[in-house]
Amino acid sequence: MSLLEVDAINTYYGDSHVLFDTSLAVEQGEVVALLGRNGSGKTTTMHTISGVLAPRTGKVRLAGRDVTGKPPFEIAKAGLQLVPDTRRIVKTITVEENLQLAALTAKNPWPIARVYETFPRLAERKKNMGRALSGGEQQMLAIARALMMKPKLLILDEPTLGLAPVILGQLSDAMKTLRDETDITILLGEQNVTFALPHADRVYVLEHARIIWEGPPSAFATDMAAAYI
Repeated sequence: MSLLEVDAINTYYGDSHVLFDTSLAVEQGEVVALLGRNGSGKTTTMHTISGVLAPRTGKVRLAGRDVTGKPPFEIAKAGLQLVPDTRRIVKTITVEENLQLAALTAKNPWPIARVYETFPRLAERKKNMGRALSGGEQQMLAIARALMMKPKLLILDEPTLGLAPVILGQLSDAMKTLRDETDITILLGEQNVTFALPHADRVYVLEHARIIWEGPPSAFATDMAAAYI
């Protein structure tokens, strides 16, 4: 049984069919990349999995539990944390207060010291207000807040969007730390192939709201790169 099982979901915005028979699976401890150009359906897929949207047909199971169409807070309680591309943080309090606030709602939160080890940039900025952070630093903080919850599954929606190269490198280092030193499971939605592939165990490709390819990162260059890049 996979940690996450998505079985032939179809999602609509009103009468508009926006996700077609999408199926994917994520095993415990994997990093799975969901690649696709802007508008391909990545965010719709992640919102459907996390309960922001309800599929009209199909099933979503998390750790064997049917969470199809459940509200986001219930799916979060079941162990899923979604970090949207809007970099959701509290901008009127400090970095450390953001982490402390996240810890208040967690049964067994990550130690803040461990978060700072994973994101040294946040340790340097821990007394800074959220609104004083750069976009990339806010993205790191949003991910760190989600990690405080010790999720079974962490979903990252376009974490590299608009990041400066230096922050992109630091985020890549943090991803490597998460993969090498924790048992966290990650579904990574990205259009930045060069960022996603080194961290991924498996890859799905979305095009026009349909999964068109699945395979290991090593096969992507042969099978998909010419068409995708």
